[in-house]
Amino acid sequence: MPYHLMNLRHVPGEEADEIRALFEENQVSYYETPPSRWGISMGGFWLHDEGDAERAKTLLEDYQIRRLHEQRALYQRDLAQGRNGGFRFRFRQKPVTTLAAIVAIIAIGLISLLPFIGL
Repeated sequence: MPYHLMNLRHVPGEEADEIRALFEENQVSYYETPPSRWGISMGGFWLHDEGDAERAKTLLEDYQIRRLHEQRALYQRDLAQGRNGGFRFRFRQKPVTTLAAIVAIIAIGLISLLPFIGL
């Protein structure tokens, strides 16, 4: 019976490629279904053999822990170098786009609340 190992919805291409390489390197027999364009089906990595499932699950957990630490270090490095940040960073980088987004959010909020405030 097929064993669903991992959902591929919102998984970056580079991460999926690394997982494929990990499975091939460790000779895990898997197959893949792509996620649908409209987000209805999730897609994912599947296994036929239940025995491979535990080994693949362990490999995947180790990989995800390693990736978490790598991505967290990358984020911290970008913060330290001023290439990433919060609202102030975005406003300094793209003030017009940020102001347009704020105006759109306020407009949508007002339109949504208009029936309730009785204007």
